[in-house]
Amino acid sequence: MLQALLLSFSDSAAIPAGRIFRCISSNRLTMASRPPILSLALPSETGRVLSIQSHTVQGYVGNKSAVFPLQLLGYDVDPINSVQFSNHTGYIGSVSFLNTVLEVVNKLRSINPNLTYVCDPVMGDEGKLYVPTELVSVYREKVVPVASMLTPNQFEAELLTGSRIVSEQDGREACKTLHAAGPSKVVITSINIDGNLLLVGSHKKDKGQSPEQFKIVIPKVPAYFTGTGDLMTALLLGWSNKFPDSLDRAAEIAVSSLQALLQRTVNDYETAGFDPQTSSLEIRLVQSQDDIRNPQVEFKAERYN
Repeated sequence: MLQALLLSFSDSAAIPAGRIFRCISSNRLTMASRPPILSLALPSETGRVLSIQSHTVQGYVGNKSAVFPLQLLGYDVDPINSVQFSNHTGYIGSVSFLNTVLEVVNKLRSINPNLTYVCDPVMGDEGKLYVPTELVSVYREKVVPVASMLTPNQFEAELLTGSRIVSEQDGREACKTLHAAGPSKVVITSINIDGNLLLVGSHKKDKGQSPEQFKIVIPKVPAYFTGTGDLMTALLLGWSNKFPDSLDRAAEIAVSSLQALLQRTVNDYETAGFDPQTSSLEIRLVQSQDDIRNPQVEFKAERYN
């Protein structure tokens, strides 16, 4: 799972659709108009996304895992590839790069204050840290306060809050702690409790009110996949922007899409005569585009009281 930083432009009107450039030709000053950027001049109803993450030549992780699904959901996507690898490996591993990303966020928000910043704070998983330890404090002190939505896994949520998560209640409290630090939407994408896998989501709509919280029980697929975290964050961004007041609905659709894709991936590897439990699997992204556009919602959110 790679760093996923996605910026959703809900209002493109603040950015000029076309510019006039002055040219000097034959000692005369002339005016020439360039064609407009149509995605700005005639923006889609869904919005425009800037996706900053890694890119791979082979396989689907980072931008390879995020851009195509967002386009299928109707978004114009501008990808910035932080690095390019031959296959799945890598993450944002330096403080300087993460600070540069934050400068981009601040710059864009100076143009469009309504800009949505969705961040998957990739630092590690299952108790193992992928990045230098100094990045943890940067995420906690600088990234979390400016994010609109965070999508950490269980281990990353523990790192950001400084608290262990060993129960559903711990997950809910971790979301509240992160709300207090900045983001109004938090989705802990996977929490393993007594062998059961859960997604815990939380939406704090108003400062003076308690957040709306929910869980989705997720079946365990007996295989290991690459790119699923990047895809999940992209799906959560895409659907939460379509259902801005119903994070639980967005999560239901995102989980249902992802689970259908994972099952197709396992089935295809088995059809090819390969045991899917023996190695990490490349997800079948292109073959699952119908499940991304129009998924059968089979996984329902259960709201907490």
